[in-house]
Amino acid sequence: MATREELAVIKAARAGESRAQLALGRRYLNGGSGLPRSKGTAFYWLRRAAQQGVDDAWMIIGRNITYDQVKELSSPQEAAIWYEKAFEAGVPQAGIIFARLVLEHTEQFDSNAHARAIAALSLLASRDDHEAQWLLAQQMQRHGQPMVPGLPASAVEERLVREAARAGIEQAQYALLDKAWNQGQGEAFARGAVVLVKRLMERNSAALAQLDKDGDATGLVQLNAEEATLLLRYGQWQARAAKPELSQLMRLFELAAEAGDVEARLELGLLCAKIDRAGNRVFMEQGLANFKKALHWLQLAGEGGSAQAWHALARIYSRSIYSQRNLQVAQQYLEKAAEAGLSEAQCELAQIFWRNRRDDPMHDVKALYWWQQAAAQGERSASEALRPFMAEETAQPWAQQALAQLSDKLRNSNPFLSARIELAATFGLTKPEALLIDIKQADYGHCLVVDICAHHARSKRRLIAVQTEAQRAAINRVSRLFGDVDCGFSGPEGNYRQRQYRLRTALPDLA
Repeated sequence: MATREELAVIKAARAGESRAQLALGRRYLNGGSGLPRSKGTAFYWLRRAAQQGVDDAWMIIGRNITYDQVKELSSPQEAAIWYEKAFEAGVPQAGIIFARLVLEHTEQFDSNAHARAIAALSLLASRDDHEAQWLLAQQMQRHGQPMVPGLPASAVEERLVREAARAGIEQAQYALLDKAWNQGQGEAFARGAVVLVKRLMERNSAALAQLDKDGDATGLVQLNAEEATLLLRYGQWQARAAKPELSQLMRLFELAAEAGDVEARLELGLLCAKIDRAGNRVFMEQGLANFKKALHWLQLAGEGGSAQAWHALARIYSRSIYSQRNLQVAQQYLEKAAEAGLSEAQCELAQIFWRNRRDDPMHDVKALYWWQQAAAQGERSASEALRPFMAEETAQPWAQQALAQLSDKLRNSNPFLSARIELAATFGLTKPEALLIDIKQADYGHCLVVDICAHHARSKRRLIAVQTEAQRAAINRVSRLFGDVDCGFSGPEGNYRQRQYRLRTALPDLA
C-alpha cells in the first residue's frame, strides 16, 4: 500500500507537475515503498515528464526501457525522439533502440531519420558494439549499400556478421550457418552448428524425455522456425556420414518435426520407413521399419505441401516388399504428388495411365496431360514420350494447299469448311478427320482427341498435344464458331458426302 508521501507524489503527478511525474516514474521503475515494479507504468509517467522537457526522463527511458517493451507502450515516432536524445547524451543502448524503431518502421519516418539511424549503428559498430554490427549487416543485406568507403558492401557485411557471431549474437550465428549451408560448405556448417544444436537439445530435454516415453511431445518443444531448420540441416548433414547414428538422427528430426518443419516431417517419415528420397532401403541393419509412425509423419508432411512425402507414401503402398501394399491407395498418393508438381511422380502416373489405356477411354488423355506437365519442368523422358503426339503441320500437304487457297469470299460463304481447313493445317489432320471432327467433343484443353471411327471405319483414334499459343488460339476460334452449331450429320454441314462435295466444289484445284 502506498505511503502518505507517495500518495502526495501521485496526486502531484496527476495534476501535471513534471518533477512529480519523474519521481513517480523512478519509483515504479524500481518498485518498493508500497509501489509495485512496473516498467509499463514507469514509462507512462516518464514519458509525460519528458513531454514537458525534463531531461532526466528521457535519460532514464533510454537506460531502462528495452525495445521489446517500448514498442508495446508507445508509437515508434514518439519513442524514437526520447531514445535519440538519450543516445546523443551518452547512452549507447539507446542508440540501438532508436535505430530499430526507425529501421523496422521505415514507413513512419523520413529519409533524414533513416540516415541518422544508420549513422548511429555505424558509430556503435565501430566501437565494437556487436548488436549494432549485426543490425548494420542486416541493413546492408536489404539495401546492398556499403557503409565503409572504398570497401564493397559484401565484404563489410561479412566482416560485421562474423564479428557479431563471434561475440555470441545468435541471429548472426544463424545467418553464417545459413550462408555456409546454401553455399554447400557442409564441414563449416557442422562445425559452427554443433554448439547451437547442443544448446537446443538441452533446452528441449523435457520434450526428448517425453518422446522416449510415449512418442508424443505436443506442446513441449520450444523451437522457432530458424532453430527447427538448424536441427533439420544438422540431421541431414549427419545422415551423409558413412555410418550415421540412427537414434541421433531420429531425435534431431523429431524435434524439428514437432516444431512444424515440413521438410523435417518428410525426413522423419522416410527414416521411420527406412527408405531414402529415391525409394531405396536404408538402415536395414538397425532394426525394423516403423510404418505406422512413418505414415503419420509423411501424411503431415504431404498436407504441409511436400510433394515428395506423397510420393514416398505412394511407394510404400505400391511395393510388395512392404506390408502396407495397396495399389489403389498408392495411385491416390501418386496423384497427390503429381498435382503438387513433382515431375518424377507425373511421369510415373502418365506411365500407369498409358499402360491401362484400354481400361478407360480417358486414360490416354490423362497420360498425355501428365507427360506435358513433366515436360514443362524439363523432364527429358516426358519430352520423348510426347514426340508421337506432336502436331506436324506439314504431315498433310492437302491442308497446307487448301489453306493457301482460302480467300475472304470463300471464308464468308463457307465459314465452317474454312474453319475445318484451318484446323487441319494447324494440327496435320487428314481430309476425313478435318471434315468429321466434332471440335466441341475433341477439345480437352491440353490435347485434341481425334476420333471419327463411328463415321469412318478405316480411321484410328489418336491424340494430338496442344503445344503452342497459336494452336490454342486456332482451337478457340473454331470452338467459338461451332459454339451453338450441331456438328453432326443433322446439322447445317450435312453428312459426310455433302461435306466432301462442298470441299471439292469450293477448292476444285485441290490435289
